[in-house]
Amino acid sequence: MTLICRRDALRAGAGALGAAFAGTLATGCGTHDGASEPAPSADTPAAAPAKQPAAPRPAPAPRRFPGLPVQITHGPRDRPRVALTFHGQGDPATAKAVLAEAERAGARVTVLAVGGWLDEHPALARRVLDGGHDLGNHTQRHLTISGMGEREAYAEITGCADRLRRLTGSIGTWFRPSRTQFATPLVQRLAGRAGYPHVLSYDVDSLDFTSPGAPAVTRKVAAEIRNGSVVSLHFGYADTVAALPALLDELDRRGLRAVTTTELLTR
Repeated sequence: MTLICRRDALRAGAGALGAAFAGTLATGCGTHDGASEPAPSADTPAAAPAKQPAAPRPAPAPRRFPGLPVQITHGPRDRPRVALTFHGQGDPATAKAVLAEAERAGARVTVLAVGGWLDEHPALARRVLDGGHDLGNHTQRHLTISGMGEREAYAEITGCADRLRRLTGSIGTWFRPSRTQFATPLVQRLAGRAGYPHVLSYDVDSLDFTSPGAPAVTRKVAAEIRNGSVVSLHFGYADTVAALPALLDELDRRGLRAVTTTELLTR
């Protein structure tokens, strides 16, 4: 049984007009026969241009915290805040899982990204920032920076800084040296020359990079963390993802709030 649109029926006697009518989609009644749509007349208003998405806001730049040393290992001990910091390297799926779990719990973290990792996964820089987290510099190739000469070490710092600037509009909020807990005086000086007033160290090492199992990661951090702690963790390990829910639950039980390093140090 053929269904006929009411407007088509009313115009069935108008042969030429009816044929033209059947060939257009504008009425919503006829079927499209593949002919091109008629050009709009001079009196037809042009369609409004598509609205372009707003450009992302530039990422925060490094801040100087007066009264704090160049090398920061922890924040104030008189407030129930801690900073979970992640070395940004490894499987991007693992990184996204860590960020999603932190956000589920209302936590904010600090990511120190390796430049070569950003080259391979540039969208992760904006993913970190869009989640409300800090993003910083963990050198370009993640080599042992303490054993490098001045020129090579500076290139490691500025190489990653350049990538962060290109992707986010900023060199990142923090610098952390690669493959060492503490920066040498030379590396501290070079970081300052590159635009980082402080070097970010830590006072709690999760040892998650040794893959000891999720319960061991949770126990290690829980045994050492306290007000103001800065915890070293890594994106690229399954144990870290598995440990995070229990670790965040433990922080909540103790009344400790996981914040960005910038928030940790801001009075």
